[in-house]
Amino acid sequence: MPTPRLAVRALILRDDRLLLVNAWKGRTHLWCAPGGGVEVHQSLPQALVREIREETGLAVEVGPPCLVNEFHDPHGSFHQVDIYFRCHILGGDPEGDWVDPEGVVTHRIWVTREEMTALTVKPDSLAAVAWGDPGGIAYDPLEPILR
Repeated sequence: MPTPRLAVRALILRDDRLLLVNAWKGRTHLWCAPGGGVEVHQSLPQALVREIREETGLAVEVGPPCLVNEFHDPHGSFHQVDIYFRCHILGGDPEGDWVDPEGVVTHRIWVTREEMTALTVKPDSLAAVAWGDPGGIAYDPLEPILR
């Protein structure tokens, strides 16, 4: 039986806008915070720094965790645990061109909390956490996966 996949994601706010990326290659009907899988012998912050550079071209400082989200396929074997961290940009061009070497992230946008309401964004709690208590940590149990 497969075990849950562990991933890390970044909440990056700039000028009261949150950075979102497309969740699937080339498609923009579902948005999420940038990040990805943790590799063996890599700390969570190291994995997040690597994933953010790959997906956005940005260098970040990883801050405290703020959300643990689980999502799964209730009819299959997929189960992933995402740990979200608050991050700050250290370098790179937030508006510049970049290419994800894995080709997964093809779009990125900066959105206000109000603009997020017109998008399909996962997890459901992302806006509340991003603009919520900067010292708090939230937990979302077993949110069904969207396709």
